[in-house]
Amino acid sequence: MKSLEKVSSFAGNTFAIWVLLFGVISFIFPSGFSWIAPHISLLLGIIMFGMGLTLTPKDFKGVIKAPKSVLIAVILQYTIMPFTAYGLAVLFQLPPAIAVGVILVGCCPGGTASNVMTYLAKGNTALSVSVTTISTLIAPIMTPALTLLLASEWMAVSFTSMFISIIQVVLLPIVLGVGVRMLFRNQVEKSVSVLPLVSVIGIVAVASAVVAINTEAIATSGLFIFGVVVLHNLIGLCLGFLIAKLFKLNFSEQKAISIEVGMQNSGLASTLALTAFAATPVAAVPSAIFSVWHNISGPLLATYWSKRGSKDISIGNEKVQNLG
Repeated sequence: MKSLEKVSSFAGNTFAIWVLLFGVISFIFPSGFSWIAPHISLLLGIIMFGMGLTLTPKDFKGVIKAPKSVLIAVILQYTIMPFTAYGLAVLFQLPPAIAVGVILVGCCPGGTASNVMTYLAKGNTALSVSVTTISTLIAPIMTPALTLLLASEWMAVSFTSMFISIIQVVLLPIVLGVGVRMLFRNQVEKSVSVLPLVSVIGIVAVASAVVAINTEAIATSGLFIFGVVVLHNLIGLCLGFLIAKLFKLNFSEQKAISIEVGMQNSGLASTLALTAFAATPVAAVPSAIFSVWHNISGPLLATYWSKRGSKDISIGNEKVQNLG
């Protein structure tokens, strides 16, 4: 088990490298990865089940202790990124499928990687975990509603279809994971340290599959999409930090909210793109590229902030160690 824990920790710390490496390999040899595409929903369900296994009552204490900070972060999560995505789609006159893909990324909740980045940045980890949890739990309503509002001018959006998909691949696996942890707490706590490895394998597989079935689109417009995705991410990080500062939150909370807003659940975006917009799989390309990029920008920002340090005391480190 110790060896597996080390492998899991290594995989989590080098996550961006694996996404990038297998993204390149799947672009060169698409036939070796395209078979994964039909199983993307299952992979995301496994990842969300793992998230459920890590959740404890402590993760919700942050909501009670600092409701203002959590509320601000959740509101920013579901406003900055969706409306920034819409603005970029209009500004750059993106093709319909790409516009919908970028907006879909923006309308998704934060990813669990944001918790690790917040910890490394010496931010308020408890706040980050609480925001990720809350934003994920309300995603079945918020994500399809915002996508319908912002993306329907480019393509038809079915609220019901997206709602059911998110319930199936996000909410139910999380609830199941929480239930398993309650029933088998000791066994789960012994094995939870290997969950980052499962998450890395799952997200790498999802990103590779998306690249494999969209090699032609990436070859012709991949660099342009990459530029839009980078801009989207950087605007989210900056606005999250500045607005948190405007509300006079402390530095550790500013860092947590910045990272929470800027880092999206790209795996969910890929899954929804390939299910809700199956006729145009290129809609999943922005989420695949986002998966690579935010796992580069996140560690870079975390390293910079960790060197600056903070006088604020961050809590919840036990949870982050569980996440990897």
